[in-house]
Amino acid sequence: MKSDYLEKILTARVYDVAIESPLDLAPNLSSRLKNRLLIKREDMQPVFSFKLRGAYNKMVKLPAKALQKGVIAVSAGNHAQGVALAAQKLGIHASIVMPVTTPAIKVQAVAARGAEVVLCGDTYDEAYSHSLKLAEERGLTMVHPYDDPDVIAGQGTIAMEILRQQPQPIHALFVPVGGGGLISGIAAYIKRLYPEIRIIGVEPVDADAMYRSLAAGERVRLEQVGLFADGVAVKLVGEETFRLCREFVDEILLVSNDEICAAIKDVFEDTRSILEPAGALAIAGAKSYVEREKIEGKTLVAIASGANMNFDRLRYVAERAELGEKREAVLAVTIPEKPGSFKKFCAILGTRNITEFNYRYADPAEAHVFVGIQVQGRDETEALLRSLQENGLKTLDFTDNEMGKLHVRHMVGGHAPQVDNEIIYRFEFPERPGALMQFLNSMSHNWNISLFHYRNHGTDYGRVLIGMQVPNGEMAEFSRFLENLGYRFWPETDNPAYRLFLG
Repeated sequence: MKSDYLEKILTARVYDVAIESPLDLAPNLSSRLKNRLLIKREDMQPVFSFKLRGAYNKMVKLPAKALQKGVIAVSAGNHAQGVALAAQKLGIHASIVMPVTTPAIKVQAVAARGAEVVLCGDTYDEAYSHSLKLAEERGLTMVHPYDDPDVIAGQGTIAMEILRQQPQPIHALFVPVGGGGLISGIAAYIKRLYPEIRIIGVEPVDADAMYRSLAAGERVRLEQVGLFADGVAVKLVGEETFRLCREFVDEILLVSNDEICAAIKDVFEDTRSILEPAGALAIAGAKSYVEREKIEGKTLVAIASGANMNFDRLRYVAERAELGEKREAVLAVTIPEKPGSFKKFCAILGTRNITEFNYRYADPAEAHVFVGIQVQGRDETEALLRSLQENGLKTLDFTDNEMGKLHVRHMVGGHAPQVDNEIIYRFEFPERPGALMQFLNSMSHNWNISLFHYRNHGTDYGRVLIGMQVPNGEMAEFSRFLENLGYRFWPETDNPAYRLFLG
């Protein structure tokens, strides 16, 4: 079968619609990893994904009679756009069945290429069942997203390009895995010519159908799959792709959503392009492999498979990227509720950049602070934990606490009717180390901080909301403090949002 797929790939027709995508060096990431990482830029295809290769190769080889009747496909994403573009190029009819839950932007992208969009069912499985019914009723040819030899061969042309673009030795090639079409085509071609190159698939930990199937020696259907990396959210891998992966793939690595977010950021910093979560899987896998194997000076290739990113996911990606890189620690710290203790806590943190700070007065004896801090790695986090505890501050590490990261960090607070003489001000702090300590050193030791909220918004100024207990007789001194501070400020004590939720 090796030679069969070699021939299929060499004779595949993809370049009527696809480009030979660049194989670009990632300089910053290569320097950090101490290996040469090359990124295969399939995100630069006309539909921002590799999927048009396999779809077109399948369709262009159909008999004229089948082409005349048209094709049908099921997809909520990149495969749908690939089939629509291929049909447009060939001048044939294409019906794309998509779940009703598909984002409008993806529905519009498919319809804009002239395909008929059929919305049916809440899940892929329901949409697929409906597509089979339509295919039989209308005599349409199904274009499967991965479990088809011609689709597999079309995706395999990526391997052909890589070997031509990088004639020097390659240690390992990292490929995102959903149903297995992409890695099957790449592995069948590479292993036929250079069996020493390691072919490593990468899946999310919550969508690991191929990993489980290879471990079990048979295809395993997942009950549920995580949808963050929706491009690889497959419950059951293909029959043919499973066979090829058993024969040619060296291993499957699993990565977390945080690691995927970190990889998206890494690629952005090197290319200024934003990959979709599935598109960044291979880069996350390459990083994980280097950390595990402790290799240096090798040439690694990772497939950037797509860039159809939903804009509303960018906030989540930005928040989780530093966690995925182990460059942010999320801590819950208990400090005494008395003037000066907040300043002592900040002094222990030193000049580290703070990414988030949440605190609200709740108890006369103790205060609970939720804080995000930039660190260089896990070792620095552990050293900081020891330092806080040695100074008598009870500390919990929430860096790997999903509920803490997803929900609690945004819910710290509430009413504090027992707080007397509280005034609320909104400030703009210069986004530089020492800005908070300058603020704390300038204020009177008699004033207690009763509320503090800060989140890093990626701008030159940090937006900070602060509540302070200032006795009525010291308001003149407080006014002088504001004038001398040099930070922009706005009084918010009468703001109805404060009155309703925090006062």
